[in-house]
Amino acid sequence: MSSYREEEAQKRRERIEKNRQKRSRRHGNKKNQKKNHKRQIAAGICLVLIAAAGGGVYAVSMQHAQKNAEMVSYEKENYSGSVFSTDGLAATNLCVASENTDEIQYSGTTNVHAAGLFDINGANVLYSNQIHDRLYPASTTKILTALLALEKGNLSDVVTVGENAAASSFPADASLCGLQEGDQLTLGDLLYGLLLSSGNDAATAIAEHISGSEEAFVEEMNARAKELMAVNTHFTNPHGLHDDNHYTTAYDLYLIFNTCIQNEEFMKVIETESYTASIKEADGSVRTEEWKPTNYYARGIVNAPDGVTVVGGKTGTTGEAGYCLILLDRNSADHPYISIVMGAGSRDILYQNMNALLEGTQN
Repeated sequence: MSSYREEEAQKRRERIEKNRQKRSRRHGNKKNQKKNHKRQIAAGICLVLIAAAGGGVYAVSMQHAQKNAEMVSYEKENYSGSVFSTDGLAATNLCVASENTDEIQYSGTTNVHAAGLFDINGANVLYSNQIHDRLYPASTTKILTALLALEKGNLSDVVTVGENAAASSFPADASLCGLQEGDQLTLGDLLYGLLLSSGNDAATAIAEHISGSEEAFVEEMNARAKELMAVNTHFTNPHGLHDDNHYTTAYDLYLIFNTCIQNEEFMKVIETESYTASIKEADGSVRTEEWKPTNYYARGIVNAPDGVTVVGGKTGTTGEAGYCLILLDRNSADHPYISIVMGAGSRDILYQNMNALLEGTQN
């Protein structure tokens, strides 16, 4: 295992050096790039003239080609060469935005740190504001915890809750499932407690079951994040309780969530309105715990805009992170989107801004 990790580290160093050399060559060719830019401007003027003469189709085609070229250039600049496959990108079906974008006439407030609306089928970013800023994710962290549980675990496994995962090990105001040391329940049960009730105790129980310890699990989380190209993400725990070195970006959350929603079991959980777990206690007695989603759309407290269906998602709240929410939603044409708000100043502001994004899916 040590030899394998050393080989992987060497490969990463080689990729970094290769990318550095590429950037250096690009810097040395600035004059040529300026000339090319002038040629592109001239070509653009020609296209406008052609469109005016009835050649609009060609102009539209060129716009699409230019947009695709910008996307590929951005990914090559910001992501490891390992995401490429032969001459094309392995990730060309992903939404990419290198700067703030507004194609929906966003009506939200400015009292949020980041927001994004991603058109899944169209691979297009309809709205983005500071989506590449590093932020504290709070419990939205748990979508990656869930993904690893689904990829590495067996949902029928019986998990025994250890001392570290007991609810009594967490702050009194933390989000919990009420687990006690010695409790036994399935990994599938824990997944519902993790994603619906946002249980920090469930997150630790999952981590210790999958990897033997929370620390080992966190290593796997960070490795998986890099595989998903979430290169501005670094986690220190599986639940999202605050740590200065525990951060991600709205865009990285999109990348992780986009993979999560391709898993049928993940989808089944986030669409659930209520789940009752049967838990065997250390003394052999059995109790039940009911867990419901923490997002206000699922609980009927906040209504989505007319024609929009909120499928499900994950909330996250700490004093340092503010109020965060990532959702899968569909418009009236059943077209899927991922919408994200991070760092809202209050819960009301969170849902006000999320509804502004959801309204954009109807444009």
